[in-house]
Amino acid sequence: MAALQPVRGTHDSLPEESGLHRLVEDTARAVAGRFGYGEIITPIFEFTDVFARTLGETSDVVTKEMYTFTDRSGDSLTLRPEGTAGIARAFISNGLAQNAPIKVFYRGPMFRHERPQKGRLRQFHQVGVELLGVENPLGDIEVITLGYHLLEALGLAGRVVLHLNSLGDLESRAAYREILVAYLQSHRERLSQDSLTRLERNPLRVLDSKDEGDRAVVANAPRLSEHLNQASRDFLARVTDGLTRLNIPFKLDPLLVRGLDYYGHTAFEFVTTDLGSQGTVLAGGRYDGLVRQMGGPPTPGIGWAAGVERLAMLMGEAARPVVRPFALVPTGPETENIALELADRLRRAGFVIDLGYSGTLGKRMKRADRLKARAAIIVGPDEIAKGEVGLRDLETGDQQAVALDALEAALARLV
Repeated sequence: MAALQPVRGTHDSLPEESGLHRLVEDTARAVAGRFGYGEIITPIFEFTDVFARTLGETSDVVTKEMYTFTDRSGDSLTLRPEGTAGIARAFISNGLAQNAPIKVFYRGPMFRHERPQKGRLRQFHQVGVELLGVENPLGDIEVITLGYHLLEALGLAGRVVLHLNSLGDLESRAAYREILVAYLQSHRERLSQDSLTRLERNPLRVLDSKDEGDRAVVANAPRLSEHLNQASRDFLARVTDGLTRLNIPFKLDPLLVRGLDYYGHTAFEFVTTDLGSQGTVLAGGRYDGLVRQMGGPPTPGIGWAAGVERLAMLMGEAARPVVRPFALVPTGPETENIALELADRLRRAGFVIDLGYSGTLGKRMKRADRLKARAAIIVGPDEIAKGEVGLRDLETGDQQAVALDALEAALARLV
């Protein structure tokens, strides 16, 4: 039998790496909480229509990347490729419109069958926020600011650039669509097959193509920013003015688009050059038509999602949280039960305790060194008879006798 391996595009996050991922998630939850966003947990699979209807039948996610299966009841189900559609479904299913505005934070695994590469897996993890029920540009400013605060808290704000664009309102996009289609039709022979398909169904997505031939055509395409009506220009001006007031730097990017009809006005991405071609680490936009498209009441919305793996990679090894335990070392079998009880007491007091299961005193001390323990608590029969233990500082090598009833205080001084 061949050696078992993880499925291509999946990854085992061992304790050191998962600690960094948890740091990203915990930081995101804490920052979102300061903005009044409560955590929502939606299922990792939904009826396929939740995604097929919202992400667009011609999108790469729907046509190439979704993990879809038929369950025993004959229903078509899909592992979630992103978080927003499921949250919009939850907004409708739970009748949350009457409680708007709704401010939620989410985290968890997503699934896309795409080519695995640096920072991009087939099972990956995201954190994100959604603000539903606010049409004022203040909502856009708040959501972008929340993302910036997260990147600041992770020490990454200086390594990313905020790209910002306006997709305008429906009137602006309808007028621009005609102009864009006319231009692209005049260059059909230079477009990729994917873009020719998008040209018929979703022409704005051609602007986001990664194909080099398409990008050469798009470089000279008319800009949406040049065809915004006054209402759309005013909306963008309010957003940029708010970001400027909050000292959040940004770059206007006319090629930043969201191709689906329910997106409008603000689109944004925080981009880095430190991860190669996959440089977007946090991205979002306004989607005022999504809830209505899914059968709910007309509800404005804006949000973003960030890849946990990409943020962790950008933070690097030095950011991994270091948890240094205290090693509890019985000198022999005769003190193991006492050490067991002492370990339970100290863990209940909040200390990280590693209790060696077996071995000589020397082997247990080697384990303490390997774990990079802060100190060793040595439990010997002579010490116990005196109501104390030996406490060895593994940084200095100093050892002292500590009364059992004073042990918590002694450990607290070493944390």
